[in-house]
Amino acid sequence: MNFDVIIVGAGVAGLYASLNLPKHLKVLILCKDQPWECNTFYAQGGIAVAKNTEDITSHIEDTLNAGAGLCDIEAVKALSKESLEILDDLIERAIPFDKDAQGNLLFTKEAAHSTSRIIHAGGDSTGRVLHTHLIAQVSHTLWKNATVTQLLIEDGHCYGVSVLTKRGNYNLYANHIILANGGVGALFEYHTNAYTISSELHGMILENGLKLKDMEMLQFHPTVFVKTPYARKMLLSEALRGEGAQIVDYFGKRFLFDYDAQGELAPRDKVARSIFEYKLALESQYKDSAPEYKEVYLDLSAFSKDFFYERFPNIARNLSAFGFDLPKDKIPISPAFHYSMGGIQTDYVGKVVGMENLYAVGECACTGVHGANRLASNSLLEGLVFSRRSAQDILGKSHQNKKTREFLLHTEPLQNEQDENLKKILRNLMWNKVGIIRKKSGLNEALGGVEVMLQSGVGRLLRLRLMSAKNIIESALKRDFSIGAHYMSD
Repeated sequence: MNFDVIIVGAGVAGLYASLNLPKHLKVLILCKDQPWECNTFYAQGGIAVAKNTEDITSHIEDTLNAGAGLCDIEAVKALSKESLEILDDLIERAIPFDKDAQGNLLFTKEAAHSTSRIIHAGGDSTGRVLHTHLIAQVSHTLWKNATVTQLLIEDGHCYGVSVLTKRGNYNLYANHIILANGGVGALFEYHTNAYTISSELHGMILENGLKLKDMEMLQFHPTVFVKTPYARKMLLSEALRGEGAQIVDYFGKRFLFDYDAQGELAPRDKVARSIFEYKLALESQYKDSAPEYKEVYLDLSAFSKDFFYERFPNIARNLSAFGFDLPKDKIPISPAFHYSMGGIQTDYVGKVVGMENLYAVGECACTGVHGANRLASNSLLEGLVFSRRSAQDILGKSHQNKKTREFLLHTEPLQNEQDENLKKILRNLMWNKVGIIRKKSGLNEALGGVEVMLQSGVGRLLRLRLMSAKNIIESALKRDFSIGAHYMSD
């Protein structure tokens, strides 16, 4: 059970890291369920890239503006400059990006971008196409149904991980460990994340005295169809608005211009907050009226049926399954948790601050790229750029002496009887008190609730989630002014 590199997560960051590690290395990829049960697979919009060297400056500026002054400018420069290399590599790997009749890449525009620079594949299936093609090229070993339950850390060195599989519990050891486990979606009642995205690794970072950064910076996607029975709600890509879809109330008013001059194409945090506030106003104004008066809708009438089904085939298929006549019918929408800008604090090569050989890449990491608000479609790009940087850093250290150490298997119960009910309480608490619009009193109420649950004898996995939730709340309380996605109404 000894490896050169262990990668935790099989989304874009984990897969691309493995593809940048040569075949002669012994590499193990771990994923909690099936490899496609990750946020990458469900990503719709696309990958933001600098269209050419002249566009780099503009891409950097757009990213910094969206980040509201909290971005790390060096990380942002690396993201944009290396996007051209990443694009060349993906094309070399035969990722079938959408093209026009002449074979030129198609670029679309999303909120807060100053130009159309987002490449896509399969219409609205970019994540699925990217994931499918990357995993087909992986030559390293991949374990499914493998849940990491502990990081084996001592004196600033990570020796490996404890993992629960269908065959039992194991301690796995490696010279280098890359965390690519995604964000914190399972903490919220309404979210767009894969159900495997639980924030447990974030809790393990905290229990080892390591740092999470900017955890209060949580992005809520403005346009989500939440009237489904599933935990993961149906994302309606921002590319819809980039191509001409409009947000309206029951009477057809495009109310977003009352909040921001950019209307539907304002930054995501402003759009989500505006919809949230407008829905509250509608509920008050029409409290005794028909429920449809209280809804906000996505109007797709700008599209022809042929264009809509070709450009957005997955969205069309999924909404049709719920009985909508598309693009004729307006779709009721709500914001929902979507993405964590904060995460495990890393340096510019993805190495966890304070560690010798532990890396974090993708959404679980905080590289400083996103600041207070992620620019649309920079997420897949960040996973690609910084996973490659981590792999390159590991290869540059292959000559170093390897440390060995054996650990006893941990014995803490992973789950207790009341945990499932407490998870529901936690999700409701985080959505209502630590969501789109926050108040100090609500945050303190949430903090008290989390602390009570932490003292109630929960299993290890829920305890780790609660530790992550507590860090988010405490970070929000420390930043007592509004900026970017963190909005304090008082």
